[in-house]
Amino acid sequence: MPEIGTYEPINCLKPVADQVWIVDGPLIDFQYLGLRIPFPTRMTILRLTDGSLWIHSPTGLAPTVQRQVDALGPVRHLIAPNTIHYAWIPDWKSAYPAAATHAAPGVCARARRMGIAIDIDRELGDAPDPDWAGQIDQVLVHGAVLSEVVFFHRRSRTLILTDLIENFEPHRLRSRWWRLLVRLSGAMDPDGKAPIDMRLTFLGHRKALRAAVRRMIAWHPDRVILAHGRWYDRDGAAELARAFRWLGPLGPLQSGSHSGEST
Repeated sequence: MPEIGTYEPINCLKPVADQVWIVDGPLIDFQYLGLRIPFPTRMTILRLTDGSLWIHSPTGLAPTVQRQVDALGPVRHLIAPNTIHYAWIPDWKSAYPAAATHAAPGVCARARRMGIAIDIDRELGDAPDPDWAGQIDQVLVHGAVLSEVVFFHRRSRTLILTDLIENFEPHRLRSRWWRLLVRLSGAMDPDGKAPIDMRLTFLGHRKALRAAVRRMIAWHPDRVILAHGRWYDRDGAAELARAFRWLGPLGPLQSGSHSGEST
């Protein structure tokens, strides 16, 4: 019996909103401070207006997933959104060689240190790629250890995060040790947030992170998809304000687009 339950069924497409799907993958082992920490995984798929697919933080390319993805449309964009989520990109690139690989700053260097060969076509930043400009907004969050690009799908009003919020449900943590560890980290549902060790790495970057969070909230997302744990299917902006309250007062928010239509 694994220490953490997965989000069954795994390795199949699950519709979330118009032109948005998720795939819950198997557990992975994350090595940290000599510990083997099991994590559930999740990727997000968007279908762009030209019918092509945009795949965020790919999980393992199981045959069932590949068949369902092929039925949706051509894979054109593979997204490595931060300096932790990139391990399965080479498998997807091998299966879909015509797809462009987009990665957050630092992914190539981190992958080399981990012995993973990954070819990046375009580096992600604050400005959307021309292929999805007007459909997906984004903001780059720089940290001392983790840099992550956050995305907002306008049509469905869906925000896509990776590790900036983690939200593990107690009933899925089958070990008392893991429940205690997750609770102490601050990443326990219903009050999930970035774990304490990650929050500490942003001590010198709090001003920039506050500005990024204000931007996310100003987009007024209806839902927030996370890579690890229960994602938020409603009240997205309120969940963001709650999860990032550790940054202190966010101050006046920027005005964001309220339109659900791409421009």
